Order: sequence, then structure tokens, then C-alpha cells
Amino acid sequence: MAQDPRQPDDAVDCAGVLLRLFEFVDNETEPVDRARIQAHLDECGSCLAEYDRDLLLKALVRRACARQSAPAQLRSQILTRITSTQVTVVRRTES
Repeated sequence: MAQDPRQPDDAVDCAGVLLRLFEFVDNETEPVDRARIQAHLDECGSCLAEYDRDLLLKALVRRACARQSAPAQLRSQILTRITSTQVTVVRRTES
């Protein structure tokens, strides 16, 4: 069973690291988790290679997105959808 890096045990397995790699790359992990994941990457070549691929992917996306910004109307629609909340209630009737 894969160990969750948030568990208190210092040992972190590959599956646990790979599940949280994007959080790590984006610096969204707690300091304790970050230290555990970093320690694992320092020891595990295959996870380090996956980390390097994720860094490269992030850099490529950043570079591609920097060339062109979204049209104003699209940005407005996205912001509206992000800030609005819609609740749908489904009521079941018994036959």
C-alpha cells in the first residue's frame, strides 16, 4: 500500500511522492511534506527524473502562455464563472 507523504513516518515511497509531485513543483506542500519529498528525490533517481519532467512541462507551458494572452471577453467569462456559485437541488419523489 502506498504511503501518504503527510503521514508522520519519515519514509516516503515512490507512489506517495508521484501523487503529490505537482504540489511539490508548485510549492504548495507544507514544509514537513516538502522536506520528506525532497529527501526522497535526493535518493530516488526515477522520481527525480519525473520531477525534472514536471519542471520542464511547467516551463514549456509558461513559455507558450507568455506569448499570447487570452482575449478580454474570455478572461471576463472565466472570472465570472470562478466567482459565481450555483447550487442545484435534486429532489427525488417516491413512486
